Amino acid sequence: MSATGATAAATDPAGARPPRWVVPLFGLAALLLVPWVVLLVVALPSAHRAAHWDIAWAGFDVALALLLLTVAVAAWRRSPWLESAATATATLLFVDAWFDVLTSSTRAELVFSIGEAALVELPLAILCLLLARDAERRLRVPPLNRSASARPRLRLVREQQLPEAAGGADRLGA
Repeated sequence: MSATGATAAATDPAGARPPRWVVPLFGLAALLLVPWVVLLVVALPSAHRAAHWDIAWAGFDVALALLLLTVAVAAWRRSPWLESAATATATLLFVDAWFDVLTSSTRAELVFSIGEAALVELPLAILCLLLARDAERRLRVPPLNRSASARPRLRLVREQQLPEAAGGADRLGA
């Protein structure tokens, strides 16, 4: 490994950088979304009747309940999945608060939705993000029982390709 590569690996917590195409792809996707949003604001009606409204919201809440359960189980098991589960849960909680408030059809629904967002959904989403940040830090930092000079062993590495078996024999059959 070159000195530059060693320095990059030492300063980058995961020791690996994303592929070069990630930045331009997601940057372009964000830029292309701007005219789409303008078109939606101009073209869509302010009100719309939707079929399966009940199933859409019930399905969303089932997904949210499963993610909340996943966070609980991942935290209980001290699983490395906690970071991802907590981040996904926070995202759905923010989305739930947004759509609950914006799709309220009466003043009472609006007041209830704002209260639920302010007192339940947004605080829980922030807590999930704090859990995710804490889980990410624990994966990066070596445990206290290791020596100070020991480096964490968690790294993203490319999987090595296995050479084909001699004579083209199937590895499962023998």
